[in-house]
Amino acid sequence: MGFDLSSIIGGSIGDAFQKIVGTFKVSPSQQLEAQTELSKIQLELQGKILDQVSAQMDINKVEAASSSTFVAGWRPAIGWICGLGLFVQFIVNPIATWIAALAQHPIVFPALDLGTLMTLLLGMLGLGTMRTFEKVNNAPGSNKVH
Repeated sequence: MGFDLSSIIGGSIGDAFQKIVGTFKVSPSQQLEAQTELSKIQLELQGKILDQVSAQMDINKVEAASSSTFVAGWRPAIGWICGLGLFVQFIVNPIATWIAALAQHPIVFPALDLGTLMTLLLGMLGLGTMRTFEKVNNAPGSNKVH
């Protein structure tokens, strides 16, 4: 009797634990001990993830407070680049192609990699939406003016 590794990978750590333990003959006390150890590991992992997110938030605050354009301005610059890329792809490209066809000089306008562009843009819009929500709800550090 074995266990299916693909089903373990697809589930949570707890599900994987239950499948592995169910495969072996273990006493209830051993199972409880292993479950306790798994819970400790999960708590430690969650704590490390929380520490990492907190550290990144501290870095973001320092970057945002900087007066240097190279430190605080990189996110707006990427936003403008994404906006410009979408403008070129969906406005300039069709109009330029249409004008070239009318002038009987058909050209093939190069296409941008929209997969990468949209991934970056949607991620930034998600962060911007989250930040707006924080400001509206007066979250700590939101700099909301009363």
